Order: sequence, then C-alpha cells, then structure tokens
Amino acid sequence: MRITEFSNPRMAQAFVDYMAAQGILLRIERENRYTVWLDDDSKVNQVENELGQFIREPNHPRYQAASWHSGTTDSGIHYQSTSLITHIRERAGPLTLAVMAACVVVFILMQLLGYQTVMGWLTWPNADQHDQLWRWFSHALLHFSLLHIVFNLLWWWYLGGAIEKRLGSGKLVVIMLISALLSGWMQAKYSGVMFGGLSGTVYALMGYAWLRGERDPQSGIHLERGMMAFAIIWLGVGYMGWFGLSIANAAHVTGLLVGLAMAFVDTRKKKTS
Repeated sequence: MRITEFSNPRMAQAFVDYMAAQGILLRIERENRYTVWLDDDSKVNQVENELGQFIREPNHPRYQAASWHSGTTDSGIHYQSTSLITHIRERAGPLTLAVMAACVVVFILMQLLGYQTVMGWLTWPNADQHDQLWRWFSHALLHFSLLHIVFNLLWWWYLGGAIEKRLGSGKLVVIMLISALLSGWMQAKYSGVMFGGLSGTVYALMGYAWLRGERDPQSGIHLERGMMAFAIIWLGVGYMGWFGLSIANAAHVTGLLVGLAMAFVDTRKKKTS
C-alpha cells in the first residue's frame, strides 16, 4: 500500500526509521519523488496516524533519534545537494513566492529611487486618495531596512507557505487581504499614513497558525507555543519602546487579533462536533 511521497529524501528516511523503531517496516522507492510503501496493510491506521504527527513536526528530536539508533546505511537513497532557492520553493506556494518577490522588488526600488518616491505610490491612502484602491493593501509591501524585510519575509515564508500548501492559496489570500486592510486602518488611526511592512499580516499568520494548531491539530497547521510566546513578548518590547525600536504596534496587535478570530471561525465546527 502506498502511504505517501516526499520530495526530500532525508524526510522520507526519517519517517521510515521512526516507524521501524515502532516495529513497522516501510520501504522507499525512488521515482520522481520518494514514495513510501507499506507491505502489511493491517498496520495502515497506525502508520497514517504517525504520518500526520510527523508532517506537523518533522524536525522533532524523536525522528532524529530513530535514525541514529537504526544505524543502517543501505537505504538506497542517494542524496543530492539542493539550492536555497529549491528549498524555498518546496515549502512555498505561488502566492507566497509572489508576495516575497513583490516585497523584494519594492525594497530595491526604494533604494534606487528613494523612500519618499516609492512611499508616494504605495502608502495607506490619505483623505484625497481613498479611490486609489491598491493603497489599502500595498502598504504591506514597504520595508525600511534590511532587517525589517528579512524578518518579515522569513516569517511570511515559514507560516504563509505552510498555510498555502496545506489549506490552499485561497485561504492565504483571504488572511493576507483582511489583515493588511484592518491592521493598516488601525495603524493609520494611531500614527498617520506614513508606515509600511508585512508585519501586520505576519502577526495574523502567527495567531492563525497557533490557534488553528491548538483547536484542529489534524489540519497540519501549527505554531509552537514558545514561538507564540515570543510574538507576545515582542509586542511588549514594542509598546515599552525598548532598544530604541520603532514598531507599528497597532498593526501588530490588530493583525494578531484578526488571525486569532479567523482561526476560531475556521475551527468552530471542529470543537462542536
């Protein structure tokens, strides 16, 4: 019985090694990808349950320990080096990649043409620009330092890519548009229109991934509680003004609340069924 397939040979071997430690033998066949097969179909329910757990946290130490204890070198898998671009594309869907590319292009234009020029095109609308509909969302593409854009894009790729892969591009675009709109609206009321960044959406993804994982673990979407605690602490750092940081706190809080609310709605039936 075919169980699943992996694009990453190490992940395939880690799962096979872990199941071997549980007394269940699987085998890997190489085609275009690495396909895992089970010969004893009486074990299929147990294997599928373990596979769901493995997909949610493939880097958990228990899988590394299983590979270490198996001590085998005859898996038949020949590892190939993969580029950073390949690794990024494996985790991210087309929308995730498109938004990353747009942010990078806008950041480059800001360096070449000047911040004020590009912000004049993309910032939140002032009283005379409400008919320029793109401005309600394009402020999320603006970033003002290398650290700013790297931090936001890493989180966007890590969480947005997982959501797009598991739940589809439609779900990600809804989270992105609603969080950009509401977090931008709140930040504009708090500090005026001269702001930007993907962080309101990133906080929405954090809130969504954490609560979705807590209420619906089978979805494959999750954020570790420790990382969620880090996000909350970072909000506190922003409000206290420590380290001289200038942070769009209103956008962060609004984005987080949007993500939590959307996750609650999406898992309401899960909790009542």
